[in-house]
Amino acid sequence: MTPIVAMQEISKSFQDGGERHRVLDNLTLDIHPGETVALTGPSGSGKSTLLNLIAGFDQPDDGHIRLLGRPSKHFSASDWDRFRRSELGMVFQQFNLLEPLNVQANIHFPLALNGKPWDDWCHTLTSRLGLTELLSRPVDSLSGGQQQRVAIARALSQRPPLLLADEPTGNLDEHSGDEVMALLTSLARESNTAILMVTHSERCAAFMQRRWHLCNGQIAETRSEIASPLLGQTTATDGSLPESSQQVQG
Repeated sequence: MTPIVAMQEISKSFQDGGERHRVLDNLTLDIHPGETVALTGPSGSGKSTLLNLIAGFDQPDDGHIRLLGRPSKHFSASDWDRFRRSELGMVFQQFNLLEPLNVQANIHFPLALNGKPWDDWCHTLTSRLGLTELLSRPVDSLSGGQQQRVAIARALSQRPPLLLADEPTGNLDEHSGDEVMALLTSLARESNTAILMVTHSERCAAFMQRRWHLCNGQIAETRSEIASPLLGQTTATDGSLPESSQQVQG
């Protein structure tokens, strides 16, 4: 099966004062269709940089990235626009909604860019996310949890093969965060959308099938015990007995 994202020997560094700071160091990883992954790590470890490389907002110093089997280094500006419009969904901590528009217009926006109408999947999304009665409401009149539900519906409106999420529950209380994560992962399964989510939250990470930890430019797949916020159980992320960690293989 062709990975949605394949990164091979990726390196990325930034100038920090008089020194060059490498945040990604010969990193290799794959994300497959429908797979959900939590990415954790200390602040400044390169988590958001990794998302930016996948979304095409930045380019690696070295290495190769393939998106849906296509080498991203060959993407033109229009290829990147098409990828972000049609094949990539994004959910952010700050919601990034279009405040002059109402709920329905925000959700429909990616479809409208591609000349597509509001469809049955949009009805499903709004119903499952509890937004049906709010479609005509201005988004700035909603609570934080409601706004993040709108952002999720917008991100999934085209059933993209990949969704990138950067601290999607960072501005929500614990209860709202659990609700948002449960809905996000459930709807992603229905649309076979892969998720790569950056988070500092153990509760959020527990919703993902896999968990990667980024530190010193490298990713390891952790299998430490985490508490399931919905089941009230303590399990290993892969259902096995807890171990330390293992390097992610491409």
